[in-house]
Amino acid sequence: MGPTCYTVTRIDGDYAVMVTDEGIENTVAMALLPPETDEGVRLVWENFTYRATE
Repeated sequence: MGPTCYTVTRIDGDYAVMVTDEGIENTVAMALLPPETDEGVRLVWENFTYRATE
């Protein structure tokens, strides 16, 4: 399985609500995300870690 791309749509307290390019919504604890995570940021999930993309 390859990388999965997400867009952060909302920050809800300690959680980020994200949507994949295919439209699947996912909620993830902010502690698992890179420090620069904010609404509108694109993230890639690969090898069990998240990283921000440009």
